[in-house]
Amino acid sequence: MSRHLGISADRSPKAFDSSPEAPAVVIAPPGVRPRRPNRKLGRYLALAAAGAAAFGAGLYWWEHRSPGIPAGIAWSNGRIEADEIDIQTKFPGRLAALYADEGDHVVRGQILAEMDTRDQVDTLHRDEATARQVEHTLDEARANIDQQQTTVELARKQIARTQSLLKKDYATHELYDQQRQRLDGALAAQTAATARLEQAQQATAAARAQVALDQTNIADNVLFAPSDGRIEYRISKVGEVLGSGGKVFTMLDSSYVYMDVYLPMAEVGKIQIGSEARVVLDALPKAPIPARVSFLANQAQFTPKTVETKSERDKLMFRVRVRLDERRAREFMDSAGIGLPGLTYIRIDPNVAWPSALQPKS
Repeated sequence: MSRHLGISADRSPKAFDSSPEAPAVVIAPPGVRPRRPNRKLGRYLALAAAGAAAFGAGLYWWEHRSPGIPAGIAWSNGRIEADEIDIQTKFPGRLAALYADEGDHVVRGQILAEMDTRDQVDTLHRDEATARQVEHTLDEARANIDQQQTTVELARKQIARTQSLLKKDYATHELYDQQRQRLDGALAAQTAATARLEQAQQATAAARAQVALDQTNIADNVLFAPSDGRIEYRISKVGEVLGSGGKVFTMLDSSYVYMDVYLPMAEVGKIQIGSEARVVLDALPKAPIPARVSFLANQAQFTPKTVETKSERDKLMFRVRVRLDERRAREFMDSAGIGLPGLTYIRIDPNVAWPSALQPKS
């Protein structure tokens, strides 16, 4: 039996010593060969895993590949952005109410928040009372003017009668002089009344302007959305006391959605403001969005020194901004978000037709 097993018949402990000098021996049952690892199966599994990874990478590339681009179309990558608008207070005060929150879509003119205006309302009531008092003064000045005009007319008629009687010696020169003095006094009083009327008119105008200013200030404590868009951040809470210019919301203007890309000088030189473009987002590869070039940088963006050779000048990169069609931008803001990466395609040759993959869907 010892020869069948291939081991020594010596069963002393030394025969099974597992020290480095004498490695352990595994004894198989009679008639059974020791099992060896299946190395081919491991290789097959490794090849299958590599094939699956390659298939996944290829599928991702296929879904996100750029379509065949003709020579007359330049392209580069970027991220969708929108103008941020800070909704701020005009006057210091306490935030009384909020009518929107983060993520809400708002329309132009929608009320977003209100400030506490009780002190300003009290000021308005005071100024309205002052305006009414000044208006009474104005009415009094107008009545005084009418009275002085009547006095002047009477004095002039008396002088005219005295002059006719004086010619017939039925009146004295002394009487004429007295009536002349009365006319001069009435004219002076009329002049003074006219000046008081002008002062009363100016005071009334100032009081009315103050009331209008109070009303405007109260209205400015109601914060409206300046355009259509989406609330990105809510910065303040109800009850907080804010200073002048305190931020309440930051919103994204859906009427100005754009993507900035960088292109070499050779391509930027062929682009004009208003050139037609397409924006294709990684998240929406089959939905190109119409756009137009709205800005061209006049300086290279990341060249730290002046370069002299043409080969170096050709490496200069310039920032180009394309603005999304406003209607499509509003639809995009409703379905997607700002910050999504994608590609921008700009037609630098107007004679080149857009590939079918870049034709916007109706």
